[in-house]
Amino acid sequence: MKSYRKLPTRVTHAAGPYGEEEEEEDEGNEPGSSAAKKTLALRWQWLGAAVIMAAVLLGGTFWAISLRRLPTEPPGKCLSVPEAQRFDCYPEWDTVVTPELCHMRGCCFLQSSSRGRPPWCFYPPDFPSYTLRTLNRTELGFLGVLTRTAKTYYPRDVLDLQLQVDLETDTRLHIKLTDPNNSRYEVPLEVPPAMKKAENPLYSLDFSRDPFGILVKRRGSGVVLLNTTVAPLIFADQFLQISTLLPSEFLYGLGEHRHGFLHHFDWTTLSFWARDVPPTESYNLYGVHPFYLSVEEAGSAHGVFLLNSNAMEVVLQPAPALTWRTVGGILDFYIFLGPDPSSVVRQYQQVIGFPTMPPLWALGFHLCRWGYGSSNQTWQTVKNMRNYLIPQNVSPLKKRRKKTKKEQLVSLILQDAQWNDIDYMEGSRDFTVDPEHFGTLPQLVMDLHKHGQYYVVILDPAISSTQAAGTYPPYDEGLKKGIFINNTHGQPLIGEVWPGLTVFPDFSNPETHQWWLENLNVFHARVPFDGLWIDMNEPSNFRDGSVDGCTSGELDNPPYKPAVLGGSLVSKTICASAKQNLSSHYNLHNLYGLMEAKATASALIAIRGKRPFVISRSTFPGQGRYSGHWLGDNRSEWKDMYWSIPGLLNFNLFGIPLVGADICGFSGSTTEELCTRWMQLGAFYPFARNHNSKDVKAQDPAVFSSPARTAMKEALMTRYALLPYLYTLFHHAHRWGDTVARPLFFEFPQDTNTYALDRQFLWGRNLLVTPVLEPGADAVTGYFPSGVWYDYYTGSSLQSQGEKVKLAAPLNHVNVHIREGAVLPTQKPDITSWMSSGNPLLLVATLSQEGKARGDLFWDDGESLDTFERGNYSYVVFNVSQNVFTSTILHCNLEAIYIAVDGLTVYGVQKQPQVVTVNGQKIPFSYLKNQVLSMSGLNLNLCRSFSITWI
Repeated sequence: MKSYRKLPTRVTHAAGPYGEEEEEEDEGNEPGSSAAKKTLALRWQWLGAAVIMAAVLLGGTFWAISLRRLPTEPPGKCLSVPEAQRFDCYPEWDTVVTPELCHMRGCCFLQSSSRGRPPWCFYPPDFPSYTLRTLNRTELGFLGVLTRTAKTYYPRDVLDLQLQVDLETDTRLHIKLTDPNNSRYEVPLEVPPAMKKAENPLYSLDFSRDPFGILVKRRGSGVVLLNTTVAPLIFADQFLQISTLLPSEFLYGLGEHRHGFLHHFDWTTLSFWARDVPPTESYNLYGVHPFYLSVEEAGSAHGVFLLNSNAMEVVLQPAPALTWRTVGGILDFYIFLGPDPSSVVRQYQQVIGFPTMPPLWALGFHLCRWGYGSSNQTWQTVKNMRNYLIPQNVSPLKKRRKKTKKEQLVSLILQDAQWNDIDYMEGSRDFTVDPEHFGTLPQLVMDLHKHGQYYVVILDPAISSTQAAGTYPPYDEGLKKGIFINNTHGQPLIGEVWPGLTVFPDFSNPETHQWWLENLNVFHARVPFDGLWIDMNEPSNFRDGSVDGCTSGELDNPPYKPAVLGGSLVSKTICASAKQNLSSHYNLHNLYGLMEAKATASALIAIRGKRPFVISRSTFPGQGRYSGHWLGDNRSEWKDMYWSIPGLLNFNLFGIPLVGADICGFSGSTTEELCTRWMQLGAFYPFARNHNSKDVKAQDPAVFSSPARTAMKEALMTRYALLPYLYTLFHHAHRWGDTVARPLFFEFPQDTNTYALDRQFLWGRNLLVTPVLEPGADAVTGYFPSGVWYDYYTGSSLQSQGEKVKLAAPLNHVNVHIREGAVLPTQKPDITSWMSSGNPLLLVATLSQEGKARGDLFWDDGESLDTFERGNYSYVVFNVSQNVFTSTILHCNLEAIYIAVDGLTVYGVQKQPQVVTVNGQKIPFSYLKNQVLSMSGLNLNLCRSFSITWI
C-alpha cells in the first residue's frame, strides 16, 4: 500500500470493540520531500469555455501583482508537502485563485507544471482543524465530541461536532458526524438499525485527537482503508469536506457519470447533482450514487457509502486520495469490509435495500420509438416484428404445460411487448391520449394482450398548468390537494417542460402518492398498460429554476457551488429554494427520481396486483427496490455502445441490476453494422430495449436486411434460451444482493489483469460475453482468466493461463463462453418469453479440471408478488461430481410440476462413456470429438430429484 501520514501528537488506538485504549506520543512528522523551489504564479481553475476566457483576460494583471507582492521563497512547511498529497484549499471552480486569495485562507501557494493540474493553493500541515475532546465507549461503539477554535473561510462554521461510531456488524462500520446543538437535514432512507456491537470485526480503529482524524484498518493485513488525518475536516452550514488516503488506485463506482469502469486519479473531479443531459464525459448525469468500491493490492475489497443527498463533489488525486465535498446535510458514512468484491456489494445493499424481483417478461426484448406518430404505425411495427419472428417480451403462462399443436402454430405469430414515448399524449400531457393520431391505442393494447404481450408507456412528472379550469383533472385535483412543489412565496412553482408551462408533483408528500395512484388508475381504465417508464425526473426543467427565476438567497446561490453542469444548482431544473413537504428542494433534489419510482411501483401493485415493472431515468441509492434504469439519451455511435458496458457494471454495484442502454442508440441514425453489433451486445443487457428518437431512421430489427435480421434474431434467441439462468440471477440479486452483470475481477480478484477490463462482462459467475465494439471487425480479442472456458454454442474448450485470446467474430456471431464448473439451466428458445417458458429445460454442465460443476434454478409463475417470501416457488440445485449429475429439490410448488427436464449436455467429458444411465436406467447418448456428451428425451420432472451417470 501507499504510505500514509503519521498521526500527530495524541492518538487513541481502538483495536476493536473490546480493544484497550492507550495514548502515545508521536512527533507528527509529515511526509516530506526535497522539492526544488518553484516560481509562484497564478492558479487557474475553470469550467467551460466562458470561464477559461475570463481567466485568460484576467491572467496578466494577477500575474504581475503576484510577482510583486509574494515572498521570493515559500515556507518550508509548504515545500514539504508532496504534490500528490496536496489537498485543494481553494476548490471554487469559478474563481481565478491568486496568491493573495490563497494566503488569506492560511494556505500554501506553489506553482506546479505537473500534468493533471494539482492544486497550487493547498493546505499546510498545520492548518487548523477539529480536536477530539472526549471519546467514550457506548453499547455499539464510541461517542465523541469534536471542537474547533479557529473558524474556517466558509460561513456558519459548526464549531462543535458529535462523532458517533457504531460497530454494526463484523463487516460494517458506521461513522456519523453531526451538529449536536442544531438539527440538520438527514436523508430519509430506511437503514437497518444496529442491534448490538460487532463481536469479531474485520476492522480496527485508530482516533487522532489533535487534529482529529480516523484510521480504519483491515485486521490481519493491517491495510489502512480510511485515513482522514491527511487534510483538515471542514463542517460549515453549507460546506462539508473530508479527505482520506486510499490503499490503492483500483476504485469503482461513484455514479452517475460516463467514464471507464476503473477510475483515474489524475486530479479528477466528479460532480453529483441529478441533471437532464445526454450522457457526456465529465458531466454530472441523471442519478446520484455516492458509493465506491476499492480493491486493495492483496485482492481484498472494501466499500464506502456517504449517505448524503445534497449536491456534492468527489476529487481523486494521485496519492491516491479522495476528498468528499457536499453543501448540506451531515457526514454519514458506512464502510463495508467485504472482504471480496461481491460481498462488499451485498453488504452495501443490506443498508440501502435489495432490488425487487422483476416479472419474467421484463427480461424479454423491448421495442420503443419516440416518433411512431400514431397508434396505427406502432401497431404496424408490432406486426412487422411478428412477421419476421423476432422475439420480444411476452408474458409467461400462469401454469407451465406442454403446448398443444394448435398452440404451437399460434406461437409462430407471437411477438413483443411494445412501448410508446410521449407522442402518444395529447399535447404532451400526462394521463391523456392524442385522439387524432392515437385514437386506436386502446385497441392496440387489447391486441397485444390478446397475443399475451405487454404494453409500457412513458410518464413525465411535470404537469401542465395552462389548461382551463375543469378541463385537466390532474392539475385541478393537484391544486386542491396542495401536492405540487411551491416557490418561496408558497405558490406552485412554474417551470417549462414538454407540455409548456408546468408544475411539479412533490413526491415527498404522501398525499402525492395517492393523487398519482388515482390518476394512473383512471388512465389504466382507458389504456391498460402493464409497466411504466418514468422520464425527466431529475426533475428536468427547460427553464433555469422557474419562469420567475429563483431567489438570491443561499439555497439557490450557496457559498460554495460544486462543479455541476451549467455552473448553478438551478440550471435546467427547479429552484433549490423550492419548498417540498419534507424539506427544501436543495436537500431533496437528488431524491426526486427515487421518490417518484416508489410512488409508481406502489401504484402499479395496487392497480394490477402483480409485480411492478418501472424503468426510471433518475436514480438514488435504494432505487433498485422500486425500479430499473436505462442509461439515458445515448447516441448511435460506436463509442456509446462501449460506454454502455461500464454503465451496466456500475449500476449493478449500485443495487440496480435491471439496467440497459438504448440498443442501437437513441439520437442520430444508426448503421446496419452498428445496430447488428449493438443488438448482439444488447441481447445480454439485463434490461434489453431498442429505442430511438424521431426524425431519424427507424432501427427496429424488421427494417434491416435479411442477414442483419437473422443475426439479430439469433442473438435474441440465445437470450431467450438463457432466460431460466438470467431469471435465477435476478432471484440471487433480490434475495442476497448479488450482481447480475458483473466485472471479471469480481470472480477473479487475485488476477490484476481483470481490474481494468470493461469491454467484457459476466452474467453471474459463469457466462462471459465478449462483444465486438468496433466497426469493420471480424474478430475480437478478449481476456480469459486462468482456467477452462467453453464455447457456449459448441462446447469446445479453451484452456487459459490468464491471457488475451483473439476470437473469430463474423457479423452474425457474438462470442459467449461458459466458465468451467458451471451448470446452466436453459430452455429451447421460442419466439417469445411466454412460449419459451413452456418448453422443457435443457441443462448445460461445464466440467472443471477436477470433473465437477454446480448450478441452480429458481422457478415461479413469473409475475405474482412476493413468491419467494410466500413460498410459492421452486428451487433446484444441480451438482456434478465423479461422472454423476444430480438434482436436489430444496423447494417445490405447483408451477414446477408442469416443466420437464428434456436434455443434458456436458462439456469437457474427456473420455467417451460406454454407458449412460438415468436413475439407474440405460439411455442413448451422443459423444463428440470436442468432448461434448449429450442426451435428450429424458422427460424428467423438475420437482423430482434425479441422477445421471456416465461411465
